[in-house]
Amino acid sequence: MLLEEFDPSKNAVIDPEMVVQRIENFPEVTVSCFSKQLFNSVLALFDAEKIAEIHSATGRNPVYVVEYKGRRFAFFQSLVGEPLCVGQYEDVIAMGSRRLILLGNCGVLDKSIEDCGIIIPTAAIRDEGTSYHYAEASDTIEVNKKYRGEFRKVLNECGYPWVEGTTWTTDACYRETREKVQRRKEQGAVCVEMECAGMQALCDFRGTEFFQFFYAGDNLDHSSWDPRSLAGDVRLDDKTKIVFLAFELGLKIMREET
Repeated sequence: MLLEEFDPSKNAVIDPEMVVQRIENFPEVTVSCFSKQLFNSVLALFDAEKIAEIHSATGRNPVYVVEYKGRRFAFFQSLVGEPLCVGQYEDVIAMGSRRLILLGNCGVLDKSIEDCGIIIPTAAIRDEGTSYHYAEASDTIEVNKKYRGEFRKVLNECGYPWVEGTTWTTDACYRETREKVQRRKEQGAVCVEMECAGMQALCDFRGTEFFQFFYAGDNLDHSSWDPRSLAGDVRLDDKTKIVFLAFELGLKIMREET
């Protein structure tokens, strides 16, 4: 199978450094989310400075520096879907990012997980393609190897309950059939999304740090699909507060390492 044809070479025909300019004094921690409405809601709360743009055929995606409680963070909007998300962050790594905290919506495979509840993935089922270009073939990949304990402390301090478990990373959101949902539940998956496995594989391959968490959206663990808070404008205030959990984690990481 071609997906088992992993090449560990660090040198490709086109490397990100060939097309992206490195930025001096890039912030220690990068934070990113997926929803455009959510990103704009959070960005409006900062006096942000644009330091770069990610270029693609779909347009330009700005990278900002924001200051939170006296510390500098990079902040940008990730694109939905693993190939786009991974390719974008390749560029941001080339700019100088060495640590990413990524958050986004996910579908739940366990109806007991509340709407907008926090989920910390511990492994990702690799039902996609991009991760196989960054790591040898396997059914799953361990995720969030670092900072789980620090994030639990943040959640406790901020009064947020959470669930930990396996996530199902797929690149075909309209092919989440009932049979596949049941099989993934039997494999231990509590949620489904489209980027985690590839992002962890990328960061492992490039030697950068990565932490991802989700806020629960639509419910697939039901006789009929329940979108709940999937739409970007639903519970936007609650989601905006959730983004600041990422900044709090970044603060804790930076303070513990100084």
